[in-house]
Amino acid sequence: MFSAVARIFRTPDLRRKIFFTLGIIALFRLGSFIPAPFVDFGNVQTCLNANQDTSGLYSLVNLFSGGALLKLSIFALGIMPYITASIIVQLLRVVIPRFETLYKEGQAGQAKLTQYTRYLTIALGVLQSTTLITVARSGALFGTTAVSQCTQLITDDSWYAIMLMVITMTAGTGLIMWMGELVTERGIGNGMSLLIFTSIAAQFPSSLWAIGQSQSIEIMLIVIAIGLLIVAAVVFVEQSQRRIPVQYAKRMVGRRTYGGNNTYIPIKVNMAGVVPVIFASSLLYLPALIAQFNQPAAGKAPAPWVTWITNYLTKGDHPLYMLLYFLLIVGFTYFYVAITFNPEEVADNMKKYGGFIPGIRAGRPTAEYLDYVLTRVTLPGSIYLGIIALIPLVAFALLGASQNFMFGGTSILIIVGVGLETVKQIDSQLQQRHYEGLLR
Repeated sequence: MFSAVARIFRTPDLRRKIFFTLGIIALFRLGSFIPAPFVDFGNVQTCLNANQDTSGLYSLVNLFSGGALLKLSIFALGIMPYITASIIVQLLRVVIPRFETLYKEGQAGQAKLTQYTRYLTIALGVLQSTTLITVARSGALFGTTAVSQCTQLITDDSWYAIMLMVITMTAGTGLIMWMGELVTERGIGNGMSLLIFTSIAAQFPSSLWAIGQSQSIEIMLIVIAIGLLIVAAVVFVEQSQRRIPVQYAKRMVGRRTYGGNNTYIPIKVNMAGVVPVIFASSLLYLPALIAQFNQPAAGKAPAPWVTWITNYLTKGDHPLYMLLYFLLIVGFTYFYVAITFNPEEVADNMKKYGGFIPGIRAGRPTAEYLDYVLTRVTLPGSIYLGIIALIPLVAFALLGASQNFMFGGTSILIIVGVGLETVKQIDSQLQQRHYEGLLR
């Protein structure tokens, strides 16, 4: 293992790529600490210290921004607008035939879709930065708090100051998007994924220390032990796949023989990744967001539906919230897998190139068989996603670790997935130059 790591730094090309990636990551983290214009950094720090529990409407975005959201930094929005834009463009392939046509055109069509994703990212950046600044001005960014400084985060309320803040945060999102694409092109691994990985991993030490201070060192050690078990389980499931054997018939083209080889279609247990968890979290935030904007005036009782939402759909430790969260994740897993994996398209491509599954006729029977296998493999995958996502909520209820419990949900899925993919890319580049890589 250590000799393989040493070979990485002895290989000039690989060493240059790794140092370039680390440099971009360092710049990304530096931008997370630079406050946006007209932000009172002292008041922001006071509110952060008074509100160690960052649960609420903005916890998911704050997770992906590495804590920069609640600091109101120039990178406050993080990579979240790009993730949202990518998901929207991917879903629009089902609705807009033009997008599906571009997707099938190969590299040129993919470049066009990427351009649309960039434009949509900037538009979402303007929208989200405006919303964030509006919430910060109203004093609701940190929820209900007794600290008076949380209502004085913005030093200038004039229109040009707000405009400058919106432009700065949107430009920060564009810069993050550019840095991610640079890492993909000139570094190691997928740039966007690595930036998300960095944002989440950067909060681990402070979250662990917060648990140790608020609870005890014993609770912190229990959290670390549970986290290691979860990581092992996630690695096992993420690597699990159902391999469907495929054979290709031999065919003569001129004097050459093509085909005749055997391969397989890998159907992963978790084909949807972390997207269903993001969908479910966003959908469950909507009732709380609506209730927040329908709070009554001082001295008046809130409406019954606002009270019901506040009691049942805003607290992660409530059984109804957990049940809805789990069911939404299972439903969205099937929905997303149905969009991203089309059995009929796979069956048509196999038939076009002379491929067939042993014992299954080509064409429609193959599509039905693939759909049969996919439906049954997705069920344990969706349940696994739901259980992993519920772990922080259960920790909140049992250990009192609150949202400082970071070993669960989106965070651990992203960290393990990105880590495995990056190690595989480094290993493949090592094997191009040596017989041995990182993985045995």
